[in-house]
Amino acid sequence: MKYLSTFLFLAVVSASLSFAQADSGQAIEDEQGVFEAVQDYLEGVYQAQPERIERSVSKDLVKFGYWRQSADEAYAPSPMNFEQLKQLASSWNANNRMKLNDKTPREIVVLDVLDKTAVAKLTAQWGIDYFQLEKIEGKWMIRHVLWQAHPID
Repeated sequence: MKYLSTFLFLAVVSASLSFAQADSGQAIEDEQGVFEAVQDYLEGVYQAQPERIERSVSKDLVKFGYWRQSADEAYAPSPMNFEQLKQLASSWNANNRMKLNDKTPREIVVLDVLDKTAVAKLTAQWGIDYFQLEKIEGKWMIRHVLWQAHPID
């Protein structure tokens, strides 16, 4: 009986570890998927590649932000839908007007990942974007973006 209980204990621990490892592998895969969706969004705009927007952003996108040219101006609201974002990506940096280089901000932080939803933050040349993502048919897609231009001192 003693050996049977030891065997059962080891079997349960082994099964639990296998499940945890499988779950951990899925968590890593999901975090990578969220990171890649935000990276597609970023590089879609930076590289004028609207196809990257198409593969990473939901057609039901709701994007809203605040922009201002100088510290003397008030922030102006800036709503955007999927088609407007795709158009922006195809034109905003088409002639490399942003002068991208090694110091161009590209900081992506995955803040939280669940099995169907996730949250991430992007620091880019134009400002700070906060993302809500959803997993659709196994693929992470950006659903909501709230952003603002960098604060001007």
